[in-house]
Amino acid sequence: MNKPATHVRTAQLRRLATAIGLLLTMAAGAQAEQTFSFDGTPGKLPKTVVPLSYTIELTPDLTSLALPGVETVDVDVREAVAQLTLNAINTTFAEVTIDDGAQRAEVATDATAQTATLTFAKPLAAGRHKLRIVFTAQINKFGTGLFAVDYPTPSGIKRLVSSKLEPADARRIFPCWDEPSFKASFALTVVIPRNLLAVGNMPVASEAPVADDLKKVTFAPTPKMSSYLFVLTVGELERITADAGGVIVGVVTTEGKSGQSRFALDSAVKLLAYYNDYFGVKYPLPKLDLIAVPGGFGGAMENWGGITFFESRLLFDPATNAETARRGIFAIIAHEMAHMWFGDLVTMAWWDNLWLNEGFASWMATKASEQFYPQWQSWLNGNGAKQFAMALDARRTSHPVQQPIADHSEAVTAFDAITYNKGQALIRMLETWLGEQAFRDGIRKYIAAHAYSNSTTADLWQALETSGGKPITGIAASFTEQDGVPLVVAETACDGTAQRLTLRQDRFVIAPAGDPPLPAHDWQIPVAAGPAQGKPFDEILLKGRADVPAGTCGDAIKVNLGAVGYFRVEYGPKNRAALLNAFPQMQVTDRLNIVTDSWALVQAGRTEASSYLALLDALDVGDHRAVWDQVISTFAMLNRLSRDRSERPVIQAYARAKLRPVFDRIGWEGRGPADDDTALQRASLISTLGDLGDAAIIAEAKQRFATFLDDPKSLPTTLRDAVTHVVGITADRATYDQLLALARKSTATNERLRYYFAAASARDAELARATLTLTLTNELPDTIVTGMINAVAGAGDQPQLAWDFVRANFDALLARQGPNFRDQFVPNFMTNFTDQAHAVELAAFAPSQSTSGGRVMVARSLQAIAISADLAARVLPATEAWITAHKP
Repeated sequence: MNKPATHVRTAQLRRLATAIGLLLTMAAGAQAEQTFSFDGTPGKLPKTVVPLSYTIELTPDLTSLALPGVETVDVDVREAVAQLTLNAINTTFAEVTIDDGAQRAEVATDATAQTATLTFAKPLAAGRHKLRIVFTAQINKFGTGLFAVDYPTPSGIKRLVSSKLEPADARRIFPCWDEPSFKASFALTVVIPRNLLAVGNMPVASEAPVADDLKKVTFAPTPKMSSYLFVLTVGELERITADAGGVIVGVVTTEGKSGQSRFALDSAVKLLAYYNDYFGVKYPLPKLDLIAVPGGFGGAMENWGGITFFESRLLFDPATNAETARRGIFAIIAHEMAHMWFGDLVTMAWWDNLWLNEGFASWMATKASEQFYPQWQSWLNGNGAKQFAMALDARRTSHPVQQPIADHSEAVTAFDAITYNKGQALIRMLETWLGEQAFRDGIRKYIAAHAYSNSTTADLWQALETSGGKPITGIAASFTEQDGVPLVVAETACDGTAQRLTLRQDRFVIAPAGDPPLPAHDWQIPVAAGPAQGKPFDEILLKGRADVPAGTCGDAIKVNLGAVGYFRVEYGPKNRAALLNAFPQMQVTDRLNIVTDSWALVQAGRTEASSYLALLDALDVGDHRAVWDQVISTFAMLNRLSRDRSERPVIQAYARAKLRPVFDRIGWEGRGPADDDTALQRASLISTLGDLGDAAIIAEAKQRFATFLDDPKSLPTTLRDAVTHVVGITADRATYDQLLALARKSTATNERLRYYFAAASARDAELARATLTLTLTNELPDTIVTGMINAVAGAGDQPQLAWDFVRANFDALLARQGPNFRDQFVPNFMTNFTDQAHAVELAAFAPSQSTSGGRVMVARSLQAIAISADLAARVLPATEAWITAHKP
C-alpha cells in the first residue's frame, strides 16, 4: 500500500493555484443587476442585425450523415451595415444572397468563434431584408446538434436522427443567431424517406410525396423562441396521444415501444393542467410531444413543443423497470414541462442567468411531485441534491448562481449543481419566506410580463417584491449574486431560568489546510429557529448577528427548523448536547439536517470526525431512508478516499457493522408496496454492502442471479439493479460474459444499461481492460461510453487503469464523444484521484486547457483533488483511531 500523505498541500500543488485563480474572478462580490434590455444583454454577436423569422428546409441523409439545407431569414437591419455575423460551425456555404439575389455575400468563417461573417459589396440599408443561405451541415455521431443514433430492434440495427442544441448548437444544423436573446419564429420543412416519421416543435401543416420515395413534411411556424429550443427527430417512430384541454399531448417512441409510454402520457396530461393553473398563462402551443430517443445524450431537453428524453428516462415497462422508477420518470417530465414556461415562454437573456431556467424547473418538478405523490416525500428524499450543491458552493472554485459567462464553452460549465440544486433550494427558501400564495402571484406577474421575450433575475425580484409585500431583492441577491454558503453559529445562554439564543453569521468553507482564507460575505438569511419539538419563534432575518429569547434554560433549540434554509449551522456545546438528547423526538427533517451539517463541519475542519461518528450511535436502525442515505453517502466517500490506504479495511468493517442491522430489519423480501421507500432503501443497502465487501450479501446476490438466469421472473424488478451491480463487481470471466450476453440480447435501453454497467464494475483488472476495449467498438451506445469508463474507475476500483486508457485513446474517444469529452469528462474523471501527481497530470493535460470552459473545469477539479487529499490525510486516521477505540 501507498504510504498515507502527512500533509495535504505541497509546494507543487500550491503552484497549481494559478489555474484556480481564473475562477476567483468569477466568484467576486455581488454586482447589482439590471432588468432585461436587448442592447444591454451580454453575448458575442453584434446586435446591429436581428432575425425575425427563419424558413428552413433540410434534407437529412441518414446514410451519409450529410445535412444539406436552404434557409431564408427575415432580418431587421437596425443600422446600415456591409457585414453581418451569425453562428455556424462545420458548415459549408454554397450561396448567400440578400433580397432575392440583389447582392451575393462573401463568407468568412471562424471555427474558434463558431461564426460566419457575411460581407456585401454595398451596405444594407436599415430596415427589413430577406437573407437566403444555401448550405450543407453534418449529422454528428455524438449527441450534439443533429445526431444519429443506431439502436437494436428485433429485426436488426436501425437508425434515427434527433437534436440536442442547448446551450449553443443550433449553429451545427443551420446558420443562425444562436444566442437566447435573438428570439425569432422558425418554419421548418424536411425531406425524408416516406416510411419515416418527423417530429418538430409544431404540428405538421402539410405532407406531400416527392421523387425517389421521399416526402416533404412542413411544420407550422413556431412562436418567437430562442434557437436552442429548435427540435427535429426523424426515424421509424410511433406516437400515442391524448387531448389535454385542446392541446394534443403525445409520446413518441421507436416502433414497438409505445405501450411503455402510458405512464409518461398520463403524467404529462395532469402536469399540463397543473402548470396552466399555477403559472396563470396557458401552454401556448397546439401540441406537446415527449420524444423517447434511444441514445445520443443521457438526460432530457426542453425543446418547445417537442421535449426529447433519453429513452430510459421516459418509458416504463413493468417487465424490466422497478416500480420505483416511476418517481424518476415523473420528476424529469415535471422538470422539462416546467421549462415550457420557465425557459421557453420566458427565456433568460444570457447564460449568466441559466438558473432562471434550471433552478425554477427543478423546484417546480419537486413541487409537482409533492402535489400528486405526497407519499414520495420528494423534498425530504431529494435532500442529497441540496447537500451536493452546498459542498460545491463551499469551495474556492464555486461561482455565484448568477455567474459571468464569456462564451459557449463556458456556458456548458454552468449546467452544474449550483445552478440546478442551489437554485432550487433558494427558490424554496424564498417561497417559504414570502408565503406560497404571494410567491405564486409574483410568478404569474413575471410570466405574463415577459412572455415570448427574455428576462434577468432582477425582473423576477421586481415581480415578487410587488406581489409579496415583503422585501425580497436584498435577501435574494445576497444568495444569487455572490458565491458561497452561509454558516450560522448558534449558542444558548441562561439568565436565571430564561434562555437566550445568539445567532452569528460566518462563511462556511471547505478548503485544504493552508489555503488563504476566502473573502467574507454578508447575507440576509431567513432563519426559522425554535424548540426542537415545537414551532419556530417569530420570524428572524439574520443580518450579521441576532439575540432572541429562547424559552426556558436547558430547552433544546433547533436552528433551521424544517431544513428549508440554505445555510449550515454550528451549535455551541451546550445547545448541541441538548439537541442530541432530544434527537429521537425531532421531526425527520430536523434529524437529517443535524446529521448532514455534522458531516459538513467535519469536511470543513470545524469539528473532529469523532463528533460525527458518535452521532451515528444515536441513529435508530428504523430511521427514515433519507437519514440513512446520508450515512451511506458518507461511508461511500470514506471508502473512496481510503483506496490503497491502510485505513480501508477498518472503515469498511465499521460501515458494514453500522449498515447491516438496517438491512436485516427490512430483509431481502419486500412486504409492502413495490414503490415504497423501503424498496429503494433495500436496493441501496444491497449495493452499498456489496461495495463494502459484505460476504453474506455478495453470496446471496450471486445465488439470486444464478436463479434469475434460469428463471427471470424469480428476481423482482426492484432488486435487479442492485443484485446485478453486486454480481458485477465480484464477477469472474464467466459471469462477466453472462452480463454482456444479457445486455446484447435486450432491446430495452434500461436493461442494456443495467447489464453493461454491471459488467463495467468488475474489479478484476483483466475484465476492466476488456470493458475499456469495448468502449472503442460500435457495440455500446455512445451515450454510455463515458459512464462505462467511470464505472471501471469508480465501482471497479481501477482509476489508474482507466486513466491510462483515456490518455492512450484520447483522439479516438474525442472523435466519438465530441468536445464535451475534452472540456468536461477528463477534468471530472480526474477527481477519482486524491494525490498531487494526478493533479499535476491534469494541470498539464493540454487538450482540456484549449477552451475557457475547459480551463474552468480543470480549475474546479484541481480544487476537488486537493480537498480530497486534505480530507484523506486529516479524517481517515482519526476515523480509524475512533473506530479502534470504540470496538465492543
